[in-house]
Amino acid sequence: MKTVLIFVQTVSSESLEIAKAKYQSGKAAFENGQYREAVEELEKASALLARNSRLGGEVQIWLVTAYEAAGRTEDALALCEQLKRHPHLEVSKQAREVHYILKAPRLNRPKEWMTEIPDLGAVPDNEAKIRLSANNTKSSQRQMRPEPEFVDLNQVNTRDNRFIWMALIVIGLTVASLVWFSF
Repeated sequence: MKTVLIFVQTVSSESLEIAKAKYQSGKAAFENGQYREAVEELEKASALLARNSRLGGEVQIWLVTAYEAAGRTEDALALCEQLKRHPHLEVSKQAREVHYILKAPRLNRPKEWMTEIPDLGAVPDNEAKIRLSANNTKSSQRQMRPEPEFVDLNQVNTRDNRFIWMALIVIGLTVASLVWFSF
């Protein structure tokens, strides 16, 4: 009988570790904008955990946000309704706040506030063009550096300029007067 209990604990601790790994990979996928993958990983983690546990509630809150990000608003609202009755107060409080946000009316934004980003992934052979443009950018940056200009000294006026001598005399007199008045 003791052997069976130890085996059950081992299986549950293994499933807990797997659930934690799925939870972390789901969060990472969500943060990277891979919402469908996040939903899959978080659903797997949620299936391995007890729904009434604190960790199970956290996973389900993340699953609500992943559902919403993936465009599955109805699933997110249904899960929020369930989580509002969660035994852990923090989870139920977060579920109520998220539910309130999901139920809030969507505001229409004027078109001039929006910037449309073209989808370059649909362009065939886009990767080769991106590499080509990146290489052209690097080579054009090298070409844009100005080369030093060599000047023929025979064409430069190298005669003494009286202004320089006058400036040196004025500076010398100023320094001398400062020294004289400092004593």
